[in-house]
Amino acid sequence: MKWVFGTIALLLLGFALKLSLLVYAMYVLLGVMVLSRFYSRNWVDSIAALRLCDSDLLEIGEAAKVQIQIRNKSHSAIPWMILEDAVPKDTQTPHRLKIQGQRLAIANLKRDGELVLAYKVIFLRRGYYQFGPLLAETGDVFGLHRRYRIMADPHFVMVLPKVLPLRGYNLSSRRPIGEIRLAHRLFEDPTRIAAIRTYQPGDPLNRIHWPATARTGKLHSRVYETSCVAGATLLLDFHENSFAGNGGAATAELAITTVASLANAIHLMGQQVGFISNGRDAADRIREEGWRAEFTTRADAQKRAVSAGKSDRLRPVVVPTRKEQFDRILRTLARLEHTDGMRFPEMITETASQIPRDATVIAVLRDVTPAIAIALGALVQQGLAVEAIIVSFEKSATPDWARPADWAEMLLVEGINFRVVTDEESLTELCAEALVRTH
Repeated sequence: MKWVFGTIALLLLGFALKLSLLVYAMYVLLGVMVLSRFYSRNWVDSIAALRLCDSDLLEIGEAAKVQIQIRNKSHSAIPWMILEDAVPKDTQTPHRLKIQGQRLAIANLKRDGELVLAYKVIFLRRGYYQFGPLLAETGDVFGLHRRYRIMADPHFVMVLPKVLPLRGYNLSSRRPIGEIRLAHRLFEDPTRIAAIRTYQPGDPLNRIHWPATARTGKLHSRVYETSCVAGATLLLDFHENSFAGNGGAATAELAITTVASLANAIHLMGQQVGFISNGRDAADRIREEGWRAEFTTRADAQKRAVSAGKSDRLRPVVVPTRKEQFDRILRTLARLEHTDGMRFPEMITETASQIPRDATVIAVLRDVTPAIAIALGALVQQGLAVEAIIVSFEKSATPDWARPADWAEMLLVEGINFRVVTDEESLTELCAEALVRTH
């Protein structure tokens, strides 16, 4: 707009001083400006883009191919344009993914011309990755007017966390992490008969199987299948302050792997499993925030395309403790992000009523604070069996029991047993001690 006002001012000055050459030059400049604005707006509106991706669910180490087809729908050629497919800034590191190919191009398009951007992404860590939208920039040949546009809706790829086999989970022991105290008998489903046996003193009359009793002349009772089993509820502290400092990112991924491996072991034993965390589900964030396509500068466009938003979530992520929940837990772990909202003790208070009394509570933590120990101790006082798993590269897997560390003493005072995971190897041996003890 400054150019326009300046040109008009010079034009008026030329009229006032009767400078015909200046007036002529300003007329030409105004005409160039009008045509430049018209064509730049027309060109950016005539660009069409279509995104194609061959995968949306992968495992660590696998790759996805992304293609964006760009077409010029205008009746004139586009002399220049800059095309860039957006990737969130926090994932542009060699530790999370590798990008091979072309996601940025400077090109021109003839009338009805087409261009293809293609690149390959190798995923090195679990996560919920957004590719796109496409940022297009074009303008007139003089550089007087530039237009920006976001197109080609983003594509989301979910990379599942690593799942390690826990040695010993398939032994005859019923518990992957110690024994639990049942508060009441497990419920039985009276619609599902598991077997018929000889009547035993104390069997209620409604269990008597009268057809078998009539055939044999002896009382027989029904045996029903249980409608629920003990299992475990996994609690994960994913507050960003808990993973601050050196090694925080690697420790967070090890904690995710720990939860996924435990859930898999419990699932394979046919028991119920649930998951609760104070982290944030990336899918929920995207549904709430979306992505905007209106902007005035390239910097603003790039910010809108890759912005991750705030992380002050105050609602825990909950997967109810039931059977056949492993796939849902695994996908939830893939999308889990840090939050600076709800802290772990607050999460326990918020969700305590949703934890089944006959399920072991397994808390996966990086650090133990007095508030966390007290919150877990409150669950013990309610009659729940609570175990803690401390995931940290700094802590020793075999503490000096002559003088326990402060964090260990806080848990022991509350009557909470714990294990320490320092790497993936120690994770695979996590259940061995408990299973040998209870076998």
